[in-house]
Order: sequence, then structure tokens, then C-alpha cells
Amino acid sequence: MKQTKQKLLNKRKVLLERLAQLSLLAHGSYLERFSTCIRKNCACRQGNKHGPRSYVVLYDQKRQFQIYVPQSQRQAIRRGIRQHEKLLAAVDEITSINIQLMRMGELAALSLPRGKRGMDHE
Repeated sequence: MKQTKQKLLNKRKVLLERLAQLSLLAHGSYLERFSTCIRKNCACRQGNKHGPRSYVVLYDQKRQFQIYVPQSQRQAIRRGIRQHEKLLAAVDEITSINIQLMRMGELAALSLPRGKRGMDHE
């Protein structure tokens, strides 16, 4: 279904405004695990492991690493990961809108003048 230029622009504007609300963004995965400690006489050595302990799994330069998440921050990091999923969905939707505008011959007319591009580094 073809949408009018104005409807597409309005939809894109709403999506871009939503992106500004994603302040907890976290690009990673959340995991919880149980562990044993180094104490020889600890109950964790008998199967009563410590945990669950929470971690966020991140990738940097093709290497995976884990960062411990304190209990007080678990809910926030989970929200941040969900926000990242929303970001990706919004990027896909904005891309679709921009492709439709391009096909209408309207995308280039919407670009900002040089010097007002912000993060745009052509």
C-alpha cells in the first residue's frame, strides 16, 4: 500500500522522536549463571552454587566479554537490551520509509544543507 509523502514523513518523525527516549540502550545479551568460589570448604563445592549472578555479554572488535551486573542494576540493563531491540526495529522502519521516499523522488529534497547535518559525515 502506497502512503502519501506527508504520512511517511509524520511516521518517520514519530520514530525518530522515540529514538531519543532510548536512554538506557545496551547492545549486548543478558545472562545469569551460578558459580563456585575458590574456598575449598564452601557449600558451592557440594553443588549448592552461588548465584544466580548476572552478566551482560558484549562484543568489541570481534571479541566477546562479560561484565558483572550488580543486582540493583539488573532491571535497568534488561530494559537497555530491550531498548536496543526497539532501536533496531525503528532503524528498519525508518529505512523502509526512506526507501519509499527515494522511490517517490523526495528523499534528496529532504536532506539538510551542508553544515547542518549533525552526525552526517558525507
